[in-house]
Amino acid sequence: MSAPDTAPLAEARGVTKRYGATVALADGRLTVRSGESHALVGRNGAGKSTLVTLLTGLQAPDAGEIRFDGASAPPLVDRDAWRRKVACVYQKPTVVPELTVAENLFINRQPTGRGGLISWRRLREEAAALLDAWDVRVDPGARTAELRVEDRQMVEIARALSLGARFIVLDEPTAQLDNREIERLFTRMRTLQDSGVTFLFISHHLQEVYEVCQTVTVLRDARWITTAPVADLPRSALVEAMAGESVTGGALSREPVAAHAPVVLAAHGLTSGAYRDIDLSVRGGEVVGLAGTSGSGKIELAESFAGLHTPTGGSAELDGRALPFGDVRAALTAGVGCVPRDRHEQGLVPRMTVGDNTTLSVLDRLGRFGFVGTGARRALAGELVARLGIRTEGPGQPVSDLSGGNAQKVVMARALARDPRLLVLINPTAGVDVKSKESLLARVDSAREDGTAVLVVSDELDDLRRCDRVLVLFHGRITAEHPAGWRDHELIASIEGVDHG
Repeated sequence: MSAPDTAPLAEARGVTKRYGATVALADGRLTVRSGESHALVGRNGAGKSTLVTLLTGLQAPDAGEIRFDGASAPPLVDRDAWRRKVACVYQKPTVVPELTVAENLFINRQPTGRGGLISWRRLREEAAALLDAWDVRVDPGARTAELRVEDRQMVEIARALSLGARFIVLDEPTAQLDNREIERLFTRMRTLQDSGVTFLFISHHLQEVYEVCQTVTVLRDARWITTAPVADLPRSALVEAMAGESVTGGALSREPVAAHAPVVLAAHGLTSGAYRDIDLSVRGGEVVGLAGTSGSGKIELAESFAGLHTPTGGSAELDGRALPFGDVRAALTAGVGCVPRDRHEQGLVPRMTVGDNTTLSVLDRLGRFGFVGTGARRALAGELVARLGIRTEGPGQPVSDLSGGNAQKVVMARALARDPRLLVLINPTAGVDVKSKESLLARVDSAREDGTAVLVVSDELDDLRRCDRVLVLFHGRITAEHPAGWRDHELIASIEGVDHG
């Protein structure tokens, strides 16, 4: 047995977990050393979430053991003991948005004064001291809802550290951050590591693993595959370990869009609070990317075409007809399909089935006089499930049961169900595994071949490589255009504003 000072900070030894007939984890192994950033990667369904559930004491393994500092994990009922060991910062924030930072930091353990009443002065002072101790530069009196995503994450980390935890699980922490915010998060992680904090970093963005982590563990098909120093594992070998097969990359071979192809989308002088004087066009069978930082206006512009916002000036036409703004249903009827930026909040109805979710956009075509034909809906849902390769027990399965990649395919299926003339995709592969990502991007190629105009908004360079050209927005204006074949450093320079003074 290892000496106490050399024992792993956190360890999972051959843990298994079943939910009925489903084997969620067959052989989970993890060894995290103190002071490191350890990546946990794998395709959706590989067992990552289940392992985190066991590591954080939300459930007990059916077999195997969880250990901290060389000793067995606390009993599940001892929540305070678990909070002193480990905390998880999820992709969805767990802070209470209407409370202040200070109130969130000390929720359910506020300092009290005479008569057992909360001492608001002490609460503010202790919150300020805690934030200062961990170099979290946030106003303790600010409403948490008003904070940037990265600052909300740091508040959650500070809350966990105040309880004594020095092992923090970060679950897809960069999913809603732009490049600058990601770099700031990584800088803060490195600072906290220097102070003795250890991270388990879960991400589908493999480049981030190489940037911020020292060790990586791969799960596949609910089993441990490998653990290795990041520096010793080439990206191709990491992807192969995740996928179970050799994954090759390279530029896509495709014919350029014909010059005589009809213009499907044309925008003239579009202006709003987020963007200004936007002129752009997308031809049938053309894929155009929109790139930029989170404050560039790219998402708001794309959402305007999908009917979510109304510009204050300018106009747009779809197939020569005025595009309706501020009305999602009217945009849908006009021929716009959309994969929104957040599948959880905007894309799915979690209590409905896979079949219901995939066909929501075409109910008017599945019956007459307001009645929906059950057989027609079932047939179309089955066709869409097969077309998108959605792994499901059938159209009747609740969509909430699906992995992230398959849930995103459901959102894509609904966007394609009406055979749109314009397909607007906003962060279409966010939070999905490598194989699902490739499947989703293949749908972009299919839409292109069908003559659909496609607009892709993404922070992922791999998503933008599918585009015939990429427009870069900087502070609300289009400042650069890159034809297919651009090099990473050229596009990144435009996104960061390096090449426009």
